[in-house]
Amino acid sequence: MEHFVVSARKYRPQTFKDVVGQSAITNTLLNAIENNHLAQALLFTGPRGVGKTSCARILAKMINSDGNETGDEDYAFNIFELDAASNNSVDDIRNLTDQVRIPPQVGKYKVYIIDEVHMLSQAAFNAFLKTLEEPPKHCIFILATTEKHKIIPTILSRCQIFDFKRITVKDAKNYLKYIAKEQGINAEDDALHIIAQKADGAMRDALSIFDRVVSFSGKDLTRQSVTENLNVLDYETYFDSTDLILENKIPELLIQFNTTLAKGFDGHHYIAGLASHFRDLLVCKNPATIELLEVGEDTKNKYLEQSKKVDQDFLIKGINLANDCDLKYKSSKNQRLLVELTLMQLASITFDGEKKNSSRFIIPPSYFKKIGIKPIKVVKPVQVADTVVSQQKDTKVNPELQKPSSPAKPKIVLDKGIATEKKRTSGLSLKSIRAKKEHQIRQLDVVVDEENLPKEPFNQDELTEVWNAFVDKIEKEGKFNLASILSIDKPTLAPDGFSIQLTFPNATNKVEVERQSFDLMSYLRKNLNNYDIALDITVNEELETKYAYTPIEKYEKLKEKNPNLELLRKIFDLDV
Repeated sequence: MEHFVVSARKYRPQTFKDVVGQSAITNTLLNAIENNHLAQALLFTGPRGVGKTSCARILAKMINSDGNETGDEDYAFNIFELDAASNNSVDDIRNLTDQVRIPPQVGKYKVYIIDEVHMLSQAAFNAFLKTLEEPPKHCIFILATTEKHKIIPTILSRCQIFDFKRITVKDAKNYLKYIAKEQGINAEDDALHIIAQKADGAMRDALSIFDRVVSFSGKDLTRQSVTENLNVLDYETYFDSTDLILENKIPELLIQFNTTLAKGFDGHHYIAGLASHFRDLLVCKNPATIELLEVGEDTKNKYLEQSKKVDQDFLIKGINLANDCDLKYKSSKNQRLLVELTLMQLASITFDGEKKNSSRFIIPPSYFKKIGIKPIKVVKPVQVADTVVSQQKDTKVNPELQKPSSPAKPKIVLDKGIATEKKRTSGLSLKSIRAKKEHQIRQLDVVVDEENLPKEPFNQDELTEVWNAFVDKIEKEGKFNLASILSIDKPTLAPDGFSIQLTFPNATNKVEVERQSFDLMSYLRKNLNNYDIALDITVNEELETKYAYTPIEKYEKLKEKNPNLELLRKIFDLDV
């Protein structure tokens, strides 16, 4: 059997042009070599599998090359690779510093590549300091590490640092496409994209995954074979989940999640992927951000198509819910229930009662025409002073409703044309309570015929009598707070004959009375037989001082109610 060489070794870069995704660093090193501006101590740092060691080897060969060498010349005898993970003692560094003194036999430089340099001990670092700061002119040190923060600052200050970045998904996919073409493998674009995403920025990992998937699927690399072999959730799973969420199909959604778990996938992985899916849909909503979508062309078209079905508010709420579930997953004792509850909440974003979009459930006028019912035309009311009077123009009234009304009890018809608020509020909220009170007041003011309303005059005594009767009535009903406020000031009839003037010491009392004015106004208008009555409430903060009684004033007030208090004080010689 022929010896197999893994792609990570077979396609290891031989020149700086072959290095993937590190153009800034390779261009800097090339310019330093051409201009003879190369430092004697270099530190290559970055994630695993991004080309640190490969660049160090390429650099070591290039600085010894003069153009006259043969094709197989690699100057291996001038390049020394030291694994700091297994050679991390002081003795190992002393042996290295002893070798540094010997000049190269062929070429210009001796290059020492120390991999995983952060594994050196503290004593080894200290022993290496002097040599690293002032090495011989024929010696260059290249240090490589994945954990720069573990290197002592005195070493960092003596090196020229190059930070290698993660390989982007696009660059990794393009390089995998090139390798697939070299090996004669038919690979789908989405399949290579999934491999590049799974590698998480490491080209070596991407090549290792590529070899593994090729061994599984052979010469035809499909998205299905890649997802099956790598045990990752396919995009189709999240597309189907989103469709079920948008259609509010909670049972089908829970069954799909159960099927996903049955395939061996983790609920944490599923909900995190769903949050990422919502993020990708949100990215597709704006043409300027589509480039942030890191998927294949076929999958991108699917994202664009599904993003048209959802609005931005839904996606933002969905991302928040899924991300909150992601954060709580590890600390939850019932993780499956947590994910299922999140899925039900997601499916309920566009579901309120019967349906949030209730327009589909309103009975159309055509239905009534079919069964022979003629709808009554509703007229928008017109605001006139404090009274809302319905427009009479072109109004068709059912003859059965036109019955003579008693002059003593005028007929009050509630206007059905009052527009309801667009935004729904909770039935228990303060806003809802205020809205109901305002609606009741407006119902009271909406009449059909203003001329038939009674407007009998009344005097101050009649007003006071009815007012006190209402206060007694609400006290019996247990509304002591309102009764106390209405007793603060005596109602005064204004010169116009229908305005009732009140003065309160603070705005809180005014707001409370206005908030509960429906019952008050109904009672006054009915018992005084005048529907022009209106409240005129003012606030005079100076009245507050009248209620800040001194002990003497309190005593005098109590003495007025019970004169025996004075006798009691004198008998026992009491002070106030």
